[in-house]
Amino acid sequence: MTQKFEQSKKLKKADGTVAWVWEGKLHNWDEAALINPDGKKEYYIHGIKYTLDGWKEARRNREGLPWFKNPAITNSRNAG
Repeated sequence: MTQKFEQSKKLKKADGTVAWVWEGKLHNWDEAALINPDGKKEYYIHGIKYTLDGWKEARRNREGLPWFKNPAITNSRNAG
């Protein structure tokens, strides 16, 4: 069974800042989650800030899910 998740929302502020938000946290698997008006990009997954290289690695492995949202970890904690 595949679970459908709400898509990230693109927010654009008056100053030109673009932010991708999911569940109230900066988050984007596809590109920078925060793009400042000066062009500086910041990378976030589930609200956790990454360097560009760290973001690419997390994206490649699809890691970056916080432990409390990881079914493998939460199920093992509930089993004991």
